[in-house]
Amino acid sequence: MIKLTFLFAFTFLSVSVFAQKGEWIELFNGNNLDGWKVSENPGSFTVEDGVIKVAGPRGHAFYVGPVGDHDFKNFELKVELKTMPKANSGIFIHTEYQDTCWPNVGYEIQVNQSHGDWRKTGSVYSFQDVREVYVEDGEWYTEHVIVEGSKITVKVNGQTINEYDESKDEKRGGDLGTKKLSSGTIALQAHDPESVIYYRSVKVKILD
Repeated sequence: MIKLTFLFAFTFLSVSVFAQKGEWIELFNGNNLDGWKVSENPGSFTVEDGVIKVAGPRGHAFYVGPVGDHDFKNFELKVELKTMPKANSGIFIHTEYQDTCWPNVGYEIQVNQSHGDWRKTGSVYSFQDVREVYVEDGEWYTEHVIVEGSKITVKVNGQTINEYDESKDEKRGGDLGTKKLSSGTIALQAHDPESVIYYRSVKVKILD
């Protein structure tokens, strides 16, 4: 009986993981932040009318739920969001939970239309930056991040605005430190009390 129960559990887990590959899966349930762990200032993230509202002191909401065991390697991420004037945020990839400060692991994909930081939406922050602005504050838009091998592609409303290949970044040399592609979770950023951002969908597609 124990063997049968174990076999059933293993089969169920295998099927569940297999079913996740190649399908879009929503990581935000529209009701609360179950599956997410917020660092530093949890009050900076609330759910209002089915949308994540980010407003308050620095903090990061890390996905810690069951999809992909919150450890993504090659994947696509589609986020539907809206920034308010002078807002700054970011979407971290291949990162891991930490209690305080800016995440030390992985890359930040910038969210910023009108904040004073010149690095705008779609930047692979400080590694390959975008100066142009493709959407307006107050407008819902889609930021689509594709991670495959050594390459990060960022699209805004279906338009490719940034393609960064880590393996061809000659400025970095051999030691990439912790700011590199490996695998890890996703995190959303609360940047400062004056930055207000809304996230209504955070979907992932596991590629392998």
